[in-house]
Amino acid sequence: MVSRSYSNLLELASGESPSFGRMSRRIPRIMTVAGIMSDIDDDPSESVCSDPSSSSMPMDRIIIVANQLPIRAQRKSDGSKSWIFSWDENSLLLQLRDGLGDDEIEVIYVGCLKEEVHPNEQDEVSQILLETFKCVPTFLPPDLFSRYYHGFCKQQLWPLFHYMLPLSPDLGGRFNRSLWQAYVSVNKIFADRIMEVINPEDDFVWVHDYHLMALPTFLRKRFNKVKLGFFLHSPFPSSEIYKTLPIREELLRALLNSDLIGFHTFDYARHFLSCCSRMLGLTYESKRGYMGIEYCGRTVSIKILPVGIHMGQLQSVLSLPETEAKVKELITQFRDQDRIMLLGVDDMDIFKGISLKLLAMEQLLTQHPEWQGKIVLVQIANPARGKGKDVKEVQAETNAAVKRINKTFGKPGYDPVVLIDAPLKFYEKVAYYVVAECCLVTAVRDGMNLIPYEYIISRQGNDRLNKLLGQEPSAPKKSMLVISEFIGCSPSLSGAIRVNPWNIESVADAMDSALEMAEPEKQLRHEKHYRYVSTHDVGYWARSFLQDLERTCRDHSKRRCWGIGFGLSFRVVALDPNFKKLSLERIVSAYKRTTTRAILLDYDGTLMPQASIDKSPSSKSIDIINSLCRDKNNMVFLVSARSRNTVAEWFSECEKLGLAAEHGYFLRLTRDAEWETCVPVADITWKQIAEPVMQLYTETTDGSTIEDKETSLVWCYEDADPDFGSCQAKELLDHLESVLANEPVTVKSGQSIVEVKPQVSSQLNLKRNLVENATGRSDALQLNLLNKL
Repeated sequence: MVSRSYSNLLELASGESPSFGRMSRRIPRIMTVAGIMSDIDDDPSESVCSDPSSSSMPMDRIIIVANQLPIRAQRKSDGSKSWIFSWDENSLLLQLRDGLGDDEIEVIYVGCLKEEVHPNEQDEVSQILLETFKCVPTFLPPDLFSRYYHGFCKQQLWPLFHYMLPLSPDLGGRFNRSLWQAYVSVNKIFADRIMEVINPEDDFVWVHDYHLMALPTFLRKRFNKVKLGFFLHSPFPSSEIYKTLPIREELLRALLNSDLIGFHTFDYARHFLSCCSRMLGLTYESKRGYMGIEYCGRTVSIKILPVGIHMGQLQSVLSLPETEAKVKELITQFRDQDRIMLLGVDDMDIFKGISLKLLAMEQLLTQHPEWQGKIVLVQIANPARGKGKDVKEVQAETNAAVKRINKTFGKPGYDPVVLIDAPLKFYEKVAYYVVAECCLVTAVRDGMNLIPYEYIISRQGNDRLNKLLGQEPSAPKKSMLVISEFIGCSPSLSGAIRVNPWNIESVADAMDSALEMAEPEKQLRHEKHYRYVSTHDVGYWARSFLQDLERTCRDHSKRRCWGIGFGLSFRVVALDPNFKKLSLERIVSAYKRTTTRAILLDYDGTLMPQASIDKSPSSKSIDIINSLCRDKNNMVFLVSARSRNTVAEWFSECEKLGLAAEHGYFLRLTRDAEWETCVPVADITWKQIAEPVMQLYTETTDGSTIEDKETSLVWCYEDADPDFGSCQAKELLDHLESVLANEPVTVKSGQSIVEVKPQVSSQLNLKRNLVENATGRSDALQLNLLNKL
């Protein structure tokens, strides 16, 4: 069913979902005609809302979306200019599909090719990839791709997410709005490609990584009930870092248009939740082991699970003859020369800490000269994924450090550091894993890093490799890891030696400990790691994420959804199927038919915006209220939690307005009438106990205040730090309940407040409940109102 996007809830249809005509036909499962890119602010009327009565379908197709397709492309060498395509076996996206192990689940990939394809060839290439590999390529003009990927992604998002602030043009990229517009445009192009193949009623969409953080908004805008998951493979920075991003709220709201958001570690998830709290005012709750954020009536679930490796692929590589031959070569090069190999495998970028690792190696050889001539650090430097001045500086620093160390500690036939900066095939890296006695990962910040996992499985080996290494098939295996505290896999590898990579002496000591450790302990650590890595592989990760996505989307068909907002501020409001808006036509009709009317007006948050600094009413509000009061058939009451002196002063110009102060404990029918009390005012000596406690928390919580009313005490932390204020409020609530246990009062928490007020008699509570059911309000005022009427 098609539905419009609305700018406010008063435009929602009354009683039934808005209907603007049925779609002429169902969207086909595959369409090969290229879509047309539209502007960011599409016509909101194109927003599609699924029929609430439709039943949820079992998961039978997944659309996996990422920046790059798991495809290798190269030109044929026969001069025909034709293309040869093959699967990229090292791609996580392909391993994800294999890990699902369910042939009944169809997987469609949407992403870019690594190679540029001429526009004249794009239709043919699209057809080949779709028919042969079930891949939908996204073709981007070279200039747009450069500004999107090398510009916004690599110069702005990637450094910031790795905790690098753009303090100067040379340190990270300063925010560039044209690069941001390129990023949004590319995300929109991806959305258009997905729309060509998606069946929104049945398909699940899984978006990967920071390159496509705006994509959920475009999909949610087109299909309000799309089943959408997002997984962030990079770190998510703390709120202090993230809030420096000028488009911080746009990206947060875009991510919240997903149904499920996944992170590698609790730290990354915690930072995201903190950003949502501080910048959007959203709170999260944990229920039965699942975390979720309530956002416009929808529950956005949070998933914490690190990705794993493809066990089958790695074990097959271990069995290759090429791997066995390379292992023989390395044994001859190192073990037969009585050399112990330490191994580092890192991308050549500023966050992988290669230079810090080399400094630690230098420190180790200086502090422990007994290792000179015995240990060799083999550093494999993978080609950098980005480009620019930073990469060149890292390369120069690395080469200089290697040259210095080898000159200082080397001798004929012995170089303590071997730098391999040429691309290696995967089986060659695996051979290095097999022979290395210790693996070093000293990244200063990294989203996950699967190098330690690959090393552990490689050290487990197989019968043929064990024979080459001189090990009995049944003999316990061993491996040692020295890893940075700042990488995503660190929490899951409790047997590794964790280090602060910035502390050179500490890393050197950890390397020495790894070399000196007793064999039985090495074996125990390896066994613990192998048990975890082998059971938490990429298949486990993928199945767990998709199960949670299916669980999160289970109630989609039961909700009524409407889109509101424009551009990247778009969001979907989900309401109960029984929801009905307050119809203006019915209100006007009822108003005209009746001769006695009670009009109850709330103040804070209704007549006055909650966030307004000046809390007094405007002259326009006063005029409207006086206009209502002039009708003799109307009894108009303003209901407020504020004191009677405050509301009496603010509304002194309203002669016939009734006032209910302090939630209705004090009542005045007109300006000239005396104040009445709905219940006898109880003894308030309890304030002598409560106020000193509140004062203590006020002094220790910057931005909090105490409001002393005639019948209650309120501690407000609206202007305090949201996290600290919430924490202090919980402590204060417990504290007050303890010291006031024997007093006739109630202690309760509300929105940014903790309030202490007298208990209401059970009889009045019963009457209040009856009135609340009839009027939708819970103030003591209603009881008096019904009596007056």
